[in-house]
Amino acid sequence: MAISRKQKEDLVKKYVEWIDKSKAVFVLSYSNMGMSFVDDARARMRETDGELRVVKNRLFKLALDEKGLPYDEKFWEGNNIVGIAFEDPPLVAKVLAEISKGNDVFELRAGYLDMKPLEAHQVRYLAELPTLPVMRAMLLSTILAPASKLVRTLVEPGRGLAAVVKANAEKQAQAAA
Repeated sequence: MAISRKQKEDLVKKYVEWIDKSKAVFVLSYSNMGMSFVDDARARMRETDGELRVVKNRLFKLALDEKGLPYDEKFWEGNNIVGIAFEDPPLVAKVLAEISKGNDVFELRAGYLDMKPLEAHQVRYLAELPTLPVMRAMLLSTILAPASKLVRTLVEPGRGLAAVVKANAEKQAQAAA
């Protein structure tokens, strides 16, 4: 089914909008794709605040050109699907890596993180990173560790003195009884 020039222009605008709103865009090739795979993949992507979209290669290349993003011409041969990360790129990359692992339907091809191109192996490395909440917790514990150690160091002499005073008071109470 042919689409009109206006519809093509609207698609390119939509692709550019996705790129602008996203923190990362990942590209997967697909073959022998059944609806069960697509439905499962889209459901898992929605859980990560991401989206999975089938794109028209030529029109998506126009969107990449408009944004000034580089790409390899041979890369855009065949069928491609785009994973869009609006919030947490490592989490979306992790889901896409899991989706593409162990089947011949999806294959990670490349991506863009903060408008910088990534190769497939770099997307897999990104997938191995902890998610944003985990990274925040790690950072917070690293920042708080010296402060909590300082508090323990400052409190310990007082705690020791209190224990000595309490033991002495109990000893005197036993001696008086």
